[in-house]
Amino acid sequence: MRLQFYSQVVLGISLTLVYGFTTQAQTRSMRARVSDATDKIAQQVITWRRDFHAHPELGNHEVRTSRIVADYLRSLGLEVKTGVAKTGVVGILKGGHPGPVVALRADMDALPITEPPGLPFASTVKTIYNGNEVGVMHACGHDAHTAILMGVATVLSSLKDDLKGTVKFVFQPAEEGAPVGEEGGAALMVKEGVLEAPDVDAIFGLHMMPQLEVGKIAYRPAGAMAAVNDMQIIIHGKGSHGAMPWLSVDPIVTAAQVINNLQTIISRNLDLTQNPGVVTIGSIHGGNRSNIIPDSVVMVGTIRALSPQDEKLIISRVREVVSKTAESAGAKAEIKIPLSMHYPVTYNDPSLTAKMLPSLGETVGKENLILNPPITGAEDFSYYEEKVPGLFVFLGGMPPGEDPQKAPGLHTARFFVDESSFKVGINTLANLAIDYLNSMGQ
Repeated sequence: MRLQFYSQVVLGISLTLVYGFTTQAQTRSMRARVSDATDKIAQQVITWRRDFHAHPELGNHEVRTSRIVADYLRSLGLEVKTGVAKTGVVGILKGGHPGPVVALRADMDALPITEPPGLPFASTVKTIYNGNEVGVMHACGHDAHTAILMGVATVLSSLKDDLKGTVKFVFQPAEEGAPVGEEGGAALMVKEGVLEAPDVDAIFGLHMMPQLEVGKIAYRPAGAMAAVNDMQIIIHGKGSHGAMPWLSVDPIVTAAQVINNLQTIISRNLDLTQNPGVVTIGSIHGGNRSNIIPDSVVMVGTIRALSPQDEKLIISRVREVVSKTAESAGAKAEIKIPLSMHYPVTYNDPSLTAKMLPSLGETVGKENLILNPPITGAEDFSYYEEKVPGLFVFLGGMPPGEDPQKAPGLHTARFFVDESSFKVGINTLANLAIDYLNSMGQ
């Protein structure tokens, strides 16, 4: 009996070792095939990106972009859904073996920014935005994200028979926000069931980072990007002649006091050893003549936080500081938070992040895998991560050797990315999908 027991133990260990070696060999083989397939599609990805860059479309209006994406996914034999969250596209690739479901997401919308001439594929598109004619430009890399994910769909389709599960390719509109009065973006994608039928087990995404050198990937577990709430503050006072301010309840002076007092929230109420935060007033309007004190002043601004607890604290203190400051001046305050936009914290599931770090390290090399500090910018990828474990990483797009302090930033007219980074992006998302499916499908 004892001999039989030891024999079973030895057999179990042997089978485990054989299975482990076989799995490692299969992983290396798949990774090599991903790299080869990426090399073949890389130039087409650049062509797609340049086309999207020359023909940008604002949120909820990505009609041309989504048509090109959908037509190409159909040509790969994927099951394709269109009109998701207005102009979104979802492609479903079912692997040759049963297993979990992983989603990969790219955003498609551009920004109301006029691009200067210079690039041969620079945008000359103009449109009406908030009642004004503006230029339209891909100044946040969404053209690259879309093209990269089309490349990933190509690569994984070529490996379909060996995939252990299903991949959902999510091409999302309106990440930068829907038009006023409309729903859109990731929140609407989730609402319309993008993470269901089949149910998604994990989701991955990436974003171009123009201050990070090509070949590098940056990541952060837990709070990687901030929650955002925009806000409007209206100070209601009492107008008067500018020469007789004692007859007024001056909303301009009160607004100035409000702005100063708001700065104490971050410096005196937030534990900065844990997370950063931001309270910014970006616009202030009141009055129209030098000798007239107006009845009211309108301010708009933004609140950023890296945890739900900090978000709640900052919003509570903004309301308290504004209302009490106005009250002390004899004025009244009207506060709207959020005014029109709220994104949760982009929260990278710590367990998933730890699980996928070897995949990222194998793809770019451990020396090129960067633990990133928190970013106070926001991403609506966070809405997916509220429902399923997710990992959102940053793809280096700065040409080697350049100074990151001088590289044009996101949301600027001079935004630039090195197109050699696209191969790294394709490999990264493809390997994340394969490695996740293999690890969960064992």
